[in-house]
Amino acid sequence: MSTTNSTPVASYSLPPPVPVDVRPDARKVGMIAFFVSEAAFFSTLLMAYVIYMGHNLTGPTPAEVLSLPLAIVNTICLLASSFTIHLAERSLRSGNAAAFQGLWGLTILLGSAFLAGTGYEWYGMIVDHHLTISGNLFGTTYYTLVGFHAAHVTVGVFLLVLMLGLHLRRKLAGPNSVAIELVSWYWHFVDGVWVVVFTVVYLIGR
Repeated sequence: MSTTNSTPVASYSLPPPVPVDVRPDARKVGMIAFFVSEAAFFSTLLMAYVIYMGHNLTGPTPAEVLSLPLAIVNTICLLASSFTIHLAERSLRSGNAAAFQGLWGLTILLGSAFLAGTGYEWYGMIVDHHLTISGNLFGTTYYTLVGFHAAHVTVGVFLLVLMLGLHLRRKLAGPNSVAIELVSWYWHFVDGVWVVVFTVVYLIGR
């Protein structure tokens, strides 16, 4: 009589996978969509400027009123501000609140200097050269294009001041604040738009 020894086989089941939320942050998606719409908006203004370039029937002309040295200084301020805001964001992520506050404040000063330079240039164009938005095609397209960009910079400076105030009052959550990141995105976008505007208006259009 033979007996068969059967060894029971243990069965193992893997634990159910942990659900991972891979959905993108709705705030970041919304900001990207905003950038797309703004890029289309500024592209339209730039195309209008290029189309009417040189079609003035009356003066003054761009060569007579545009100050390239001043525009270069303004550009340096704005590009430097993009660098300082990047360093500020890195400082915040590393937990260095003091460095963040100093670099963020420097970004505000550089953005304000750009606006002051733009205002100084406009003052000379209006007072010394009598160029207004209704003076000729150049005045219309120039003030519309550069004016809308200056308005975006103004909004950016306001947001920078607001974020700094909230951070000083400890209203922002931790070193990875989405609000800080989105404002930084916006500032980089405004700086990028200015590089294109500067190239078209002050380098090609003169």
